[in-house]
Amino acid sequence: MPPATRKRKLADQGEGEVNDKGGAGAAQKYYAVRKGKKTGVFTNWDDCREQITGFAGAMYKSFSTKSDAEAFAAGKNPAKPSQGDKFYGVAVGHETGVYEDWADAKKHIDGVKGPKYKKFATREEAEEFVKQGGKASKKAKTAAEKEVKEEGGKKVVKGKGKVTVEENAQQEDKADTVRVWTDGSSRGNGKAGAVAGYGIFFSDGDERNVSAPLEGTPQTNQRAELTAALRALEIVPLDKNIEIITDSNYTINCATVWYKGWEKNGWKTSTGNAVMNEDLVKQIRERIDERTKAKVQTNLTWVKGHDENPGNVAADRLAVSGAMGKRK
Repeated sequence: MPPATRKRKLADQGEGEVNDKGGAGAAQKYYAVRKGKKTGVFTNWDDCREQITGFAGAMYKSFSTKSDAEAFAAGKNPAKPSQGDKFYGVAVGHETGVYEDWADAKKHIDGVKGPKYKKFATREEAEEFVKQGGKASKKAKTAAEKEVKEEGGKKVVKGKGKVTVEENAQQEDKADTVRVWTDGSSRGNGKAGAVAGYGIFFSDGDERNVSAPLEGTPQTNQRAELTAALRALEIVPLDKNIEIITDSNYTINCATVWYKGWEKNGWKTSTGNAVMNEDLVKQIRERIDERTKAKVQTNLTWVKGHDENPGNVAADRLAVSGAMGKRK
């Protein structure tokens, strides 16, 4: 599997030339932005994402040839999309992420009961699939309308898009509820050399907003998502109800459903493997339990990612910035 792609921009800045057929045995990908903060052709998804995040009505697409990408960016439509592009999204497995080779993806799902994975023609679709916890982005419904499966295949999380963690906590007082959006980002998620960051957004100009690099290893999107939720729980005072709004079904299920089975099983999965990110899940539960004892309510609400939700877009921007800071 090729190493993480270094940041490099083409077409709009005229830097360098890349062979359309790629090099060293790996096909070069081209990401075209027709409408965005900056239009043009980019050689990796992270650069492309920077141009479309937070831009209403963004238009972008990936291609395997530079000529097709340039045509799309210029407002033309190539006859057919490239047929050889393959990205494997692993949403439930030993290690989640996006892989360009089936052999790499397969080793992360072998032996896992109830794995969730799918092949896509574009990296962005695969990343969205993983981020949604295995939900198809175009047909995504609220967390209530579509059930998510735990590693052992159990059906979990039903509701109206909001999950109340503690049912016997006092009734929520809207005036005393702090709403916060959280997000995680991993540049090169699933690859060697990946760097991650997380974002926490309260409101524009709020001094509590956070954009920070993820500490420790591994530098995965899931650890970044969990860390963002944990830090939000630490920031909001114990005398306030909290609503954490996230596009990570993984985080919601870890904090509200899966941990119960893991605790009973000695923090082992249904296949007997160690629980991924056990340290963060335990810390999140400690904070939630602490809040319950203080008689305040903790809610986790799912929101569709990259769907023009202002709070989610802002949190995503902070997370991406945090990951970029890690790279420097």
